[in-house]
Amino acid sequence: MTTALQDIPLKTIRDGDASLADYAGKVVLVVNVASKCGLTPQYEGLEKLYSDYKDQGLVVAGFPANDFAGQEPGTNEDIATFCTTNFAVDFPMFAKLVATGPDKHPLYAALTEAAPKASGDGDAFREKLRGYGMTPNPEPEVLWNFEKFLIAKDGTVAGRFAPTTAPDDTELVAAIEAELAK
Repeated sequence: MTTALQDIPLKTIRDGDASLADYAGKVVLVVNVASKCGLTPQYEGLEKLYSDYKDQGLVVAGFPANDFAGQEPGTNEDIATFCTTNFAVDFPMFAKLVATGPDKHPLYAALTEAAPKASGDGDAFREKLRGYGMTPNPEPEVLWNFEKFLIAKDGTVAGRFAPTTAPDDTELVAAIEAELAK
């Protein structure tokens, strides 16, 4: 079954045509990523999650975005090199996109409409950003780099997790395992 979410045109980080329909029947964890963020070490955990569960049908899908404090300034080629060199990223990476605001990519418009609130400590992270003199995005916008959307095998959004939710967080892993078991 193909959903509107799966029909949204995407580009791979190497400029190939793609869509989430390429992963129909799999569980997909969509993550907006950045190379110069305090949360960038999550790449290591995301790669481990992908490695541990890919044979069961999990795909981690990285979407670089420069929406937050300019923390993803490089080109797609720069980002691909950074990810493979520093974190041995083997999960699919997509072309840099806009994840928030009026120019956000249709994928992120659909994701935030389907799941307007993230689980996890988003409110605490918003306060932390305010403490740095920043104005955090209000819901349903993506709060920061490394926010996660869990897409079920049928292409529907099964969950949304705050940026500070680590890839090995018990709630996230349980949600992934539950979707894989369906």
